[in-house]
Amino acid sequence: MEMKSVIRSLRVLEAVAQHQPVSVSELAKLFDLPKSTMQRTLITLSEAGWLRASRGDRTRWEIGARVLAVRPAAFQGSSLFAAAREPMLRLRDAVDETIHLSVPDGLECMVVVDRVDSTQTVRTFYQIGETSPLHTTAVGHAVLAHFSADDINEVVTGSLHHYGASTFTEPAQLRVALDHVRQAGYAVNRNQFRPDVCAIAAPILDRSGTPLAAVAISMPDSRFDDDRLSEWGRLVAATADEISIRHGG
Repeated sequence: MEMKSVIRSLRVLEAVAQHQPVSVSELAKLFDLPKSTMQRTLITLSEAGWLRASRGDRTRWEIGARVLAVRPAAFQGSSLFAAAREPMLRLRDAVDETIHLSVPDGLECMVVVDRVDSTQTVRTFYQIGETSPLHTTAVGHAVLAHFSADDINEVVTGSLHHYGASTFTEPAQLRVALDHVRQAGYAVNRNQFRPDVCAIAAPILDRSGTPLAAVAISMPDSRFDDDRLSEWGRLVAATADEISIRHGG
């Protein structure tokens, strides 16, 4: 019985990917199942991070960005991964710090989908699939700054939970930070999410200016140097632009 449930969940996941955004009623009809059964399956997949309610219509469902964390077959063959890999390697070689690529999961969080490690003994580390709230990190700010005004307002006026000594928990404070991202072309995180972890990130945009992802240089706080911030910012912004162009943006 448990195996049948697992198989059904995978089939539902595939169906959502094919028909998204899709309603409970449509899926129930497609699988010839009661709506209550389908709703339970969707909620389970949502709690595990594989699905999310559609931002355009909360009664419909769509794939969550966590799916991209299953790299071995799916994401490594994607155009974004292919476009990002070489520029990320060159950026790592230029700064010898950890470089990571993250994508937004709606307005909920950022998801790490690729990483190139620093060669230094002391370095930052991110698990593939690791998540972080949009308001807490450089990659989150880089993406959020280019969302629509309505989406920004939804995040800024939502629950800005405290994670570190430097977390932006006041709406006005976060809006100022996002303004700076748009002006500078990159975002900075100094101990906002994890203690002693800093990052500089830039958004990867499509032709319309919609953020697809963000690339970041991450380092221990002990190696963060204000005098090098503009240099790092230029490098990460140039890398993001290159990825955007290679991806077709």
